Amino acid sequence: METKPGAARSPADAAAVGAAAAPAAAAAVSTPPRRRNAQSNRERILAVARSELIRDADASMDDIARAAGVVRRTVYGHFPSREALIAGLAEEARRDILAAVEGARRAGDSPEEAVARFDLAAWEGGERYRLLISFAQRNLEDGGIPAMLAPVRERSIELIAAGQRSGVFADHLPASVLALALEGMCVALLQAAETDIVVTAEDQAVAALVALGVPASRAVEVVARVVATDQA
Repeated sequence: METKPGAARSPADAAAVGAAAAPAAAAAVSTPPRRRNAQSNRERILAVARSELIRDADASMDDIARAAGVVRRTVYGHFPSREALIAGLAEEARRDILAAVEGARRAGDSPEEAVARFDLAAWEGGERYRLLISFAQRNLEDGGIPAMLAPVRERSIELIAAGQRSGVFADHLPASVLALALEGMCVALLQAAETDIVVTAEDQAVAALVALGVPASRAVEVVARVVATDQA
């Protein structure tokens, strides 16, 4: 029986409407938490996998599941293979590092300031940057992961080349080679920072500028100015 617009529903009508709406309401309430839990589990697995693979580049899915405190089936539920897990980590690292270095761009920066900002941003990416470089070096025959690092390397090459053209940076080697050398140095300093050696983001930025031919005193001055500007 139709209910006229504006007419009050009978108790039976109201009960019928309530019964029909109940499953939809329950689904609306229950689905988001499940989705959130799945996303939370995925992020936890990635975080644990990142730490395990930095500690041991050959860590297995069993090792990662054990460290994450879950059964292996849970890990495989999110990542069907070790290669898929590594690809997920590499993509996460690529996204975060690229966002950091692109966000560090400042109009009007000198080549020295631009490189300092790049290295400060890369250092903030810490283990993600180190892991992405490690994956790229270990998977040279697989174009996928090295290609993920390409935008970050291209930005580094671009900054170094600009400094070489202006006469600020040494040009005894091509910018592409110097960019690779700086990558290796960054990884070494990140590894040192995990020991009892104190290494800061500023140390990394100064070291990069010195490696590019900037006098040490000048490099310290440039990095201090960039940090002060960003904190102002």
